[in-house]
Amino acid sequence: MVRRPGPSVRLKLTLSYASFLMVAGILLLATVWVFLLRYVPERTRTGPGLPGPFSPTRSDLLDAFAPRAFQALGILLAVGLVGGWLLAERMLAPLTRITEATRAAAAGSLSHRIRLEGRNDEFRELADAFDAMLARLEAHVAEQRRFAANASHELRTPLAITQTLLDVARQDPDRDHAELVGRLHDVNARAIGLTEALLLLSRADQRSFTPERVDLSLCAEDAAETLLPLAEKRGVTIVTSGEPSPTRGSVTLLQQLTTNLLHNAIVHNLPDGGTAWITTTARPDGVVLAVENTGELLAAPFVATLTEPFQRGAGRTRTHDAGVGLGLAIVDSITRAHDGTLTLTTRPSGGLRVTVRLPLA
Repeated sequence: MVRRPGPSVRLKLTLSYASFLMVAGILLLATVWVFLLRYVPERTRTGPGLPGPFSPTRSDLLDAFAPRAFQALGILLAVGLVGGWLLAERMLAPLTRITEATRAAAAGSLSHRIRLEGRNDEFRELADAFDAMLARLEAHVAEQRRFAANASHELRTPLAITQTLLDVARQDPDRDHAELVGRLHDVNARAIGLTEALLLLSRADQRSFTPERVDLSLCAEDAAETLLPLAEKRGVTIVTSGEPSPTRGSVTLLQQLTTNLLHNAIVHNLPDGGTAWITTTARPDGVVLAVENTGELLAAPFVATLTEPFQRGAGRTRTHDAGVGLGLAIVDSITRAHDGTLTLTTRPSGGLRVTVRLPLA
C-alpha cells in the first residue's frame, strides 16, 4: 500500500502535549482574571470616605495583567514543545525497538527478540506478544526446513533405487525381467504412497475442509474392519470398544487419523500373539480416541520424537508394512487441525498408548 508522507507520531504527541498545556494555561489565567474582576471597580469613584483618585481600576489591572499573561503563555508554549518532544521520545522508545525488530524479521532474521525491560504495560504486552510470534515462526520455519530435507531424502531414495535397477537391466539384458518389474513395482508403489502422504499432511496443515458431524466410534469400526487382514497376517488381535463419540471435522481426515493409529498399533507390535486396542469415549469436555498396543518397551525420550516426520517406531528400519514414516506426523497435524490434543505414553508392560482428544460436537 502506497501512503502519502505525514507528520511523525512524535511530532503529533509533542503538539498534543503543548496544546493541552496551552489550553490549561489559558483556562487558569482566565480563572484568575475573573476572580480579580470581582474585587476591582470598573472606574475610580471620589468623594468623602471613598478611595483617592489613584485607586486601581479594571483598565489599570488589564494593562498590568495582559503582558504578564502573554509572557506566561509564551513560557508554557516553549515548555510544552520542548518537554513534549523529549517526553514523546521517551514514550515511543519501546515502539522504536518493536519497529526495528519487525524490520529485522521482514528481512529474514527470525532469531531476533525485543525482550523489552520494565513493568508490564501496553508496549511490553505488544513486545512480548511479538516475541512469542517470532518464536513460533522460527520453530515453524525450522520444522518446515527439516521436513523438506527429510522429504527430499525420502523421495530421492526410491528414484535412486529405480535408476539402479534400470542401469542393471541395461547392462544385463539377459536378466529376469519379471523380477525387475516386481521390484520396480514395489519401489514405485512406495513413492506413490509417500507422495499421497505428503499431500494429506499438507491438506491437514492448511485446514482445507468443511467441518461436519463425525462419530469416532464409526471411524474406529471402519478402521478395524479395513485392517483386519493385516492384523491376521501378523498375528495381532484387534479389540474394539467404546460408545458413540460425536465431534466435528473432516470425515476423510478423521478416518485417516484412526486408520493410521490402528495401522501403527498392528505393525509395531509383538512378532506374534500381540493385541491392539481401540476405544472411543464421550466426555462432557470432549471425545477421546485411544489406541494402544503390546510391543517392546519404549523409552520416554524416544516416544516424544515419534510425531516427527519420517520417524519410525523401529528407528529408520523399513519393513514391508512399516509405511513411509509419516503416520503419526499426519495424526498430529490432523489433531491440531481439529483443535484437539495428541498424547503418546509408554505402557509399563511394553508398547504404546496414543490418546486423541477432540471437541465434543
